[in-house]
Amino acid sequence: MTNTVLLDNVSHIDLQVITQNSAEYGDNVGTVQVFPSEFEALQKEYPIFFRKDADSGQLQTIAMLGLQQDENLYLDENNWNANYLPSVISRGPFLIGFQDQSADGGDEKTLVVHIDMDNSRISKTEGETVFTEFGGPTSYLNNINAILMNMYDGVQISKTLYAAFTALDLIEPVNLDIELVNGERHRLHGNYTVSEKKLMALDGDALSKLNAAGLLKFAFLMITSMSNVKKLVDMKNHRLSVNACD
Repeated sequence: MTNTVLLDNVSHIDLQVITQNSAEYGDNVGTVQVFPSEFEALQKEYPIFFRKDADSGQLQTIAMLGLQQDENLYLDENNWNANYLPSVISRGPFLIGFQDQSADGGDEKTLVVHIDMDNSRISKTEGETVFTEFGGPTSYLNNINAILMNMYDGVQISKTLYAAFTALDLIEPVNLDIELVNGERHRLHGNYTVSEKKLMALDGDALSKLNAAGLLKFAFLMITSMSNVKKLVDMKNHRLSVNACD
């Protein structure tokens, strides 16, 4: 359950947010939704895939964090071991929303920040402060605002990207069949990627249009990110080896 309210510097003047990453705060997940606006940073750390939303059937992009549903191989007891955290994780309990601020009750809307007051990261005794004693935003909140805007921009880009890649038939399923050092096998289905073969076969006009729309780079970033599947397997094998020695 969530209890989402508009963030304000009166009701939430003493609010603090715990930023530690751990399973306690829901970080032990196998995948997390990501956005094209963060692909450049993501592809250095994680495999990026398309996946169909279970409810709507619509495409979304995800970063794979583990080989099982509740396994985050980047997470240990107290740390997230990567140089970049996906925005959905780093935003904490904050969300972006809309508020009608027109004087006459029309359709004019502006972006505002909401917060889930039932989130386990909410505190009044520890963590990052959200507002200064005089009600101004702290550097932490300014950073959260930037993360939320990046996510908002990413949602807008995603719609265009999915439509363009689908129209050019660039999206193809990828099935991962992984065998670990202990003989355990993982067969991962339901993931999609950009077909490098089909991308390279596009004519100059199609490539030029993708590039002009700012979408071509996202195709290459997704393809490049696939090398991180081996990184995941190596991380899993390392854990298995360490546990076997204990």
